[in-house]
Amino acid sequence: MKTAEINFKVTLDENNLPVKIDWTASDSGGGGTSKAIMLAMWDGKEMSTLRFDLWTKEMGIDEMKQFFHQSLLTMSDTFKRATGEENIAEDLKDYCAHFAEKMELKLPSEEN
Repeated sequence: MKTAEINFKVTLDENNLPVKIDWTASDSGGGGTSKAIMLAMWDGKEMSTLRFDLWTKEMGIDEMKQFFHQSLLTMSDTFKRATGEENIAEDLKDYCAHFAEKMELKLPSEEN
């Protein structure tokens, strides 16, 4: 059996607000700095989701909108892979298109 680690180091200011989020992943040899993180974990005993949502002072509103949009899209893909529920995954993607329109997001396919 093999183990791997993903580590987050959060630098806080004098008011305990995040100013920097660094991460490393032992299995990929990768890492870097991020302006935001959303981490969700399933507690099978309590049958509930544990969440950690952090963002730095430098995370702009437009970046946050884009971050949420892309996170929702990837959740749709993950849900489809995990459950095989293609119809509801497509419904979530339809909502993502609605979200992008309401937030007036410029999507990569529209930038060309």
